[in-house]
Amino acid sequence: MITNQLPTKSHGYTYQASLAASQRVNWRIEDIIGGDKRLDFTKPFMPESLARVEGFTFLNADEACVLNQIRGNAYLYIFGLVEEFILPFVMDHTRPNLSQDDYRTRAMLQFASEEAKHIQLFKRFREEFESGFGETCAVIGPPDAIAAAVLAHDRLAVAITILHIEWMTQRHYVESIADNRELDPQFKSLLKHHWMEEAQHARLDTLMVESLAEGRSPQQLEQAIDEYLEIGGFIDAGLKQQTEFDIEAFERATGRTLTAAERETMAKAQLQANRWTYLGSGMTHPNFLATLEGLMPEARTRIEQIAPVFS
Repeated sequence: MITNQLPTKSHGYTYQASLAASQRVNWRIEDIIGGDKRLDFTKPFMPESLARVEGFTFLNADEACVLNQIRGNAYLYIFGLVEEFILPFVMDHTRPNLSQDDYRTRAMLQFASEEAKHIQLFKRFREEFESGFGETCAVIGPPDAIAAAVLAHDRLAVAITILHIEWMTQRHYVESIADNRELDPQFKSLLKHHWMEEAQHARLDTLMVESLAEGRSPQQLEQAIDEYLEIGGFIDAGLKQQTEFDIEAFERATGRTLTAAERETMAKAQLQANRWTYLGSGMTHPNFLATLEGLMPEARTRIEQIAPVFS
């Protein structure tokens, strides 16, 4: 029997603890980018587990590194892109209850401030990337149109999507980046500082999802999952376009025209790499699945059945 009574939470997340943690790790943009802190274009930016560029037998090592760096550019751009809709969503969620809980208000405003900072950081990165890389790499957008499309959905569906993104970010850094000594130290530093603040965002997102789910009927919870999957489909369509943009940028940067067979092979593999990076790795994160199970066990089962498509 399905019930709309949410179970007792076991994660122990609190607004007060999240605020304190965020204040401890707070950093400034000018301290981590610019000046002598430059990207090293002789090194890969992305871990191979996400980039998946080394399996192409028709690429030499330098060409694989170029494709890796193009993927790194898109990676940080897409982070900035999603934060363009996270920022107004968090502000709108916070505003109606400003006097409810002082720690909640301060933690959520800190959350929004950090997202605004990340957007600015990734814009700075894109300027430095294009200056050093020597080519302009096309990206999906514009950000405001994508934000409008996502924010048109049910608020709980959007919150679930944001939770997916936050745990995805944590997983990438912890599992593939933190101990990787092959990556460009500057790019890795940007990812580390982003991860440090996103760790608290994942906890605050969990509380936000639980708050928005309170009092929802089983049918309403199911509808929110439906709309979360619709947003995922929208993101997937964008990933298909970004994959094409990345291949075009690769050909321009290397001066090489891929054969039809090579292009087909690269497009298929890179699309699947993007799907794992932005969809599969978030959908299968244990903490994300635990939150879904707390809402409704059937929701977790449904996502676990779908996730292999994006592996």
